[in-house]
Amino acid sequence: MLSRLLRTYLRPYSPALAAVVLFQLVGTIASLYLPSLNADIIDQGVATGDTGYILTTGGWMLTVSLVQIACSIAAVYYGARVAAGFGRDVRSAVFHRVTGFSQREVSEFGAPSLITRNTNDVQQIQMLVVMTCTMLVAAPIMGVGGIIMALRQDVGLSWLMLVCVPVLLVSIGLIVFRMVPQFRAMQTRIDVVNQVLREQLSGIRVVRAFVREREETRRFAKANDELTDTALRVGRLTALIFPTVMLILNASSVAVLWFGAARVDSGEMQVGALTAFLMYLMQILMSMMMATFISIMIPRAAVCAERISEVLDTESSVRPSDDPVRQVDRRGELELRDVEFRYPGAEAPVLTGISFRVAAGQTTAVIGSTGSGKTTLVSLVPRLFDATSGAVLIDGADVRELDPQMLWTRIGLVPQKPYLFTGTVASNLRYGNPDATDEELWEALEIAQARDFVEAMPEGLQAPISQGGTNVSGGQRQRLSIARALVAKPEIYLFDDSFSALDLTTDARLRAALRPYTADAAVMIVAQRVSTIADADQIVVLDDGVVVGIGTHDQLLDTCPTYVEIVESQLTAGSAV
Repeated sequence: MLSRLLRTYLRPYSPALAAVVLFQLVGTIASLYLPSLNADIIDQGVATGDTGYILTTGGWMLTVSLVQIACSIAAVYYGARVAAGFGRDVRSAVFHRVTGFSQREVSEFGAPSLITRNTNDVQQIQMLVVMTCTMLVAAPIMGVGGIIMALRQDVGLSWLMLVCVPVLLVSIGLIVFRMVPQFRAMQTRIDVVNQVLREQLSGIRVVRAFVREREETRRFAKANDELTDTALRVGRLTALIFPTVMLILNASSVAVLWFGAARVDSGEMQVGALTAFLMYLMQILMSMMMATFISIMIPRAAVCAERISEVLDTESSVRPSDDPVRQVDRRGELELRDVEFRYPGAEAPVLTGISFRVAAGQTTAVIGSTGSGKTTLVSLVPRLFDATSGAVLIDGADVRELDPQMLWTRIGLVPQKPYLFTGTVASNLRYGNPDATDEELWEALEIAQARDFVEAMPEGLQAPISQGGTNVSGGQRQRLSIARALVAKPEIYLFDDSFSALDLTTDARLRAALRPYTADAAVMIVAQRVSTIADADQIVVLDDGVVVGIGTHDQLLDTCPTYVEIVESQLTAGSAV
């Protein structure tokens, strides 16, 4: 998964990667050349007292060092640009994939997990790319080059490399092998911490209302402790790596000096060559250490790549047609024909045999007990879900065959839980129509019974709205959401229990103002209150996902026991009229 992800998203940066390799190659060659120059200074300058040779060679060493520094800076610069671009592209790909998911896929992954995958997981792989460009590219060049240069200095000590390098690789490999499952567990536990924290922040009022602070604190502490324990296990394993590396480096230095001293004493080797060999061995082991450092990151990055690829490889259950319909007669009619919807693996369908028609200029209400499938029914129209059988038609065309953009521009949806975005009142209303004028915004606010409280805000239309609309009341959020749909002026309005937070007086005024504004549109209202839908042109009564009655309020009082039961449960049939 990791290699596939890297190949796919690093391909556009091939020229920059080539520059990284080139600069690392030149810089590493320069680094490998320095010990040889140092050996020459010792053997041919210091030993013979030739000051001129020392100065000349020293100047050449300075030049080579400057080249090395310049190449290192250039390699880091291009590597950082590649990594930043890679992270941006992967985050964008994940974001666009998620925005194409239906509610089914979002529920399967969970919002906290999707957030973690698009932030922490991408960051881990981005860090791997940075470290690869700055360290891993240089490591094999330095390792192979160091071996060649060390053999040029003295072949007799080469057996030390055959001992030190395998010992280092095996020691670090054993540690990294134990880290892989811990990294996988860590990413999962980060998801859990995010989930618990998100629930507690979103449900803070419920937590306080039921005095559950201690229990929620314990729940977060448990998730946090599990993550901490896993991180500590990873930390302990990581802490073993550097002492192990340093032990092998120091032992190797002692071995070179021990056995090299004997060769110098016997005249088989010069002091400068011994110094150079020691430096080359250090470079070889340092290259192994750099590769090892990257290898620590690879297991975690591989786990993250699996999680990201899982999102990118998941196809939405709501797929656009291969040959979408882009033009239909815009009459504003909505029809459901024998619609059934069943969740994957469910024993029974949520909706069965749903058939009714909403004509342009007509208001159709849907009512039923909790869990009867009302919200699921509304979700089928904008294709948040797709019907498992039957068809949902807009102006005679199946929504599954329509171009998604055309479908969504023709629908104004006010969801059961209204959501406002960080910004202003105006920016939220213009979600419906970015080109709407201030006059159109005020008109929509007037109809939605929201003008008074918006005018009371010091900034008016520019009044700030916090994330989720938490700085306004529930009723104000609903009215702003209704105004947002009105600004779009669609042909079909879907109100999913959108008046529940309004008092009866405001509810009545809003519906009275709404009727002339939507006179040419099809309107479908899902409601719990009978008073909200009593004057609808037709009322659809759902019970356990089945239509048990269709008609006007008066007709249903005479023909539908389920509707009568709903009316009587709220007040009485007479007072509900």
